Amino acid sequence: MTNLKTGLAEGAERVSDAPVYNWVYRLLPRAIWPYAQLARWDRPIGWQLLLWPCWWSAALAPQAIAPSAVHTGLPSLWHLTLFFIGAIAMRGAGCTYNDLVDQEIDDKVARTRSRPLPSGRVSRLQAKLFMVVQALVGFLVLIQFNIFAVFLGIASLATVAVYPFLKRYTDWPQLGLGLAFSWGALMGWAAHWGELTLAPVLLYAGAILWTIGYDTIYAHQDKEDDALVGVRSTARLFGSWTRHALTVLYLGAVGLFLAAFLLTGTSSAGGPAWPAYAALAIGGVQMIWQIGTLDIDDADQCLALFKSNTVFGWIIFFGLIFSALWSLSFPVPAS
Repeated sequence: MTNLKTGLAEGAERVSDAPVYNWVYRLLPRAIWPYAQLARWDRPIGWQLLLWPCWWSAALAPQAIAPSAVHTGLPSLWHLTLFFIGAIAMRGAGCTYNDLVDQEIDDKVARTRSRPLPSGRVSRLQAKLFMVVQALVGFLVLIQFNIFAVFLGIASLATVAVYPFLKRYTDWPQLGLGLAFSWGALMGWAAHWGELTLAPVLLYAGAILWTIGYDTIYAHQDKEDDALVGVRSTARLFGSWTRHALTVLYLGAVGLFLAAFLLTGTSSAGGPAWPAYAALAIGGVQMIWQIGTLDIDDADQCLALFKSNTVFGWIIFFGLIFSALWSLSFPVPAS
């Protein structure tokens, strides 16, 4: 009987849309669980997807043409570490803010009503204080970069602030998420060079299309509940045309990534080497697999396909790393 009561108590403290067995429940004290759930520590896919544009940009920037600069072509390990910590902290702060804004909506949706705020396991004041702590961690990370990157990072808060409200007034909340989650494509470059050029802007635009695509897949999990409570999304907008929309979005993303790589340099004077382009082609195949496999009425499959986008992230990142290593091993003399 005691074990049964314990199990029921633990079940009431879990959230329905997170894995039942994850490190939060195994390693953290139960009193910390609601805060870990607010920050989505039990669902690392979010900070991973936030991290990838940062790491792509950080890996692409050192391969840019800069005859007067001395660099290895490889990204700064310090910068990669900062982006890693910052992605976890700011994703957590953003999710906490989103839950504060969406508390009434979350209470009406089956998948989200077990979250800490609608279930009453944390108060709004506690959530706000926790959000501030996470944001402070993110700010401490941000000020390790140059002054241009610091102000650029602060500017990203505008996209974060607007995002939760878009689902109420527009069919394109996924665009808002793309603007916020892709900002790292600008930050990695700015952290390295202290300025922006067209290449990171194109990388940013491509990441936005990629984000709209994978978050549309994710949103298909909730489309019935969203229709009932009046929440709008690209999943509802595209409906049965989702595969066609994903084809356009993902094709546009790959095209913009390719343009960013090409603008970063040429084969005779800096820029990514062939492994980066090979990885982009492999990533394109992964996107085709997503589109071909998708069943918009299978919520479990939509979640699995959404999570598979971190594989795409690894593919592009390793392509850029191997590109830098290839260029170091087989340098091409400038013409």
